Formats: sequence, C-alpha cells, structure tokens
Amino acid sequence: MIRSRTLLAIAAFVPLAGCISFGAKPPPSLLSLNSALSVPAGQTQSSATAPTITILVPGAAQAIAGTRVPVQASQTSIAYVANAQWVEPPNRMFVRLLIDTVPAKTGRIVLSSAQSFSDPGAVLSGELRSFGIDAGTNEAVVTFDGSLIRTSGKVVEKRRFEARVPVSAIAAGPVGIALNQAANTVAGEVADWVGK
Repeated sequence: MIRSRTLLAIAAFVPLAGCISFGAKPPPSLLSLNSALSVPAGQTQSSATAPTITILVPGAAQAIAGTRVPVQASQTSIAYVANAQWVEPPNRMFVRLLIDTVPAKTGRIVLSSAQSFSDPGAVLSGELRSFGIDAGTNEAVVTFDGSLIRTSGKVVEKRRFEARVPVSAIAAGPVGIALNQAANTVAGEVADWVGK
C-alpha cells in the first residue's frame, strides 16, 4: 500500500518536471574579452634571455565579482544590463588579457603559479575596481589598481589605471564591445608600466 502511494506521488510530479526551473533563463549569448595583442603562435620564449613575471588574478569589488554587467545608475545604486552576462567573472578574463598583453608588449615571460614557486620574477597583482557602465556619462569604465614588485625585494609600486569608452546603447552588444576596448586599453597601459 505504501509503495503504491509513493509511485502515485512520483507519477503526479512527472508532468511538472518540464515546468520547474532552478535558475534564470540564460541570455542568447555570453560576453567575453578578446585580446588585441598576444605573442604569435610558434614563438619560443626563454627565461635565459628574458625577464619573468607572475601575474595574479586581481581581486574584484562585489558589484563585478559575478557574471552580470553592472550599470552605475547613480552614486548609490547599481542596476544590471538586461540579457548581458559574461562567460566568467571579469577579473578572471582580465588576468588572461594581461597574460596575453604583457609578453606581447614587453617580451617578459609570464609564469604560472606552479612555475613561479622558486623564483616568481616580478609580481603583478591588484584589484579590479570597476568593470561596467556609467549611466551618467554613457561610458564603459574599467578601473584597475595595480601593485607591482619588480624584483625579489620588498619595494611595491602602486598605480591606478582607468579607461572610458563611449557606449552607443546600454544593451548587451554595444556594452560588450566597449568594455572589451576599455579592458584592452588598460591592459596595454599596465604592460607599458611593467615594461619600464
């Protein structure tokens, strides 16, 4: 008797299985960053002839720690761009942009965490402070606070980088293009700083 009631209860829920959703409907496509500069395929790099650097994943403000694209609606309120979502959090995409851009502009060899265990070379870290849209100015804004240790010493250099790119409309397509451009601008400026 108990078994037949259990089967009956399960059978009652089967038609509902197609109606239940445990998350928001995903957007038609996901946004990503594309590096404007990178080392050409097939080019060999050697730490015997070039300086090394370890680039760490930057911290991120809570508003940009997820995959949605924030819009600073006012000084104290944030909204999100409708139907716009990153393929992964911006700080992880931004570090890959730096990993492509720094060696292309400076000739430095970027080491992974495992490779840098004994001698990390220079170390670049920091915090991604903004990575979204300023509704007041209709601009994509990328702000990165960089921290650089050039040698094994304890001297730390800090510098803020910011790029602003006009956005034609606050919609997924234009926003993705403008943020990609702003992120590449910042990555290029960081590479110039590292290469001094």
